[in-house]
Amino acid sequence: MKWKGGRRSSNVEDRRGSGGFSTGGGGLGMSGMAGGGIFGIIIMIIIALFGGGDLFGGGGSTPTETPQTGITETSNKTEDEMAEFVSVVLAYTEDAWTQEFANNNLEYVEPTLVLFSGQVQSACGVAGSQVGPFYCPADQKLYIDLSFYDQLSQEYGASGDFAMAYVVAHEVGHHVQNLLGIMDQVQSSRNQVSETEYNELNVRLELQADYLAGVWANYVQEQGVLEEGDFEEALQAAFAVGDDTLQKQYQGYVVPDSFTHGTSDQRMRWFTKGFETGNLSGGDTFAIPYAEL
Repeated sequence: MKWKGGRRSSNVEDRRGSGGFSTGGGGLGMSGMAGGGIFGIIIMIIIALFGGGDLFGGGGSTPTETPQTGITETSNKTEDEMAEFVSVVLAYTEDAWTQEFANNNLEYVEPTLVLFSGQVQSACGVAGSQVGPFYCPADQKLYIDLSFYDQLSQEYGASGDFAMAYVVAHEVGHHVQNLLGIMDQVQSSRNQVSETEYNELNVRLELQADYLAGVWANYVQEQGVLEEGDFEEALQAAFAVGDDTLQKQYQGYVVPDSFTHGTSDQRMRWFTKGFETGNLSGGDTFAIPYAEL
């Protein structure tokens, strides 16, 4: 991605090395967290996909909050460059969604990107890096520990800067869903459907966020920012975090009823569809029979 020299977003809050706690944060635990990113929208409970144990959130338990050790992590040159990169990516999402919302007679409200290390306090509660990148609808902020870039490459085999750009764009996709009221609709159904049905709603939400990430990728292509191989890097990232791929990797078998994010093929397909469509019109994942997603 040709990002160097690009506009950097002013909506970045750098909490790296600060212990992750912001002034006035409430002690909500993890209740209310709309966790994000490639690990799925997580509403009311956290489904942790890192750290062993029950990787896919069976039983609906809430992780305990781990106290800080007081150790301050020093940002290195590589991480600082990644901080600049995600700031430029965020700026491109601002431009893309401001334009797309205006095309639909809507006003886009820009989210804030919070960079943290180890643990962070959000309006949705305290979260550790093991949760992965996430979006909190209560404060309209995206949260990313930049060490995830190395994890994405080393643990999941999704290398390249555009793999990380996909992660940011996916999180912003959740913000778009929040602004459009889609997230509220899914959350309001939580106590009205079975666990399996709610998981299916989350899959729809996740695949739609992948679609929206693809819409953004279409925009940056039109801006002449994409380089050869970028699209494939995003596809590899989408593949690497599919439910079936993750379950095979961590537990050796697949439990389709427990999917909350979509299969690798689904995630790649919806990202590609967004990229090819380039607007909001083709992304209604809730209008399609579940078996046809």
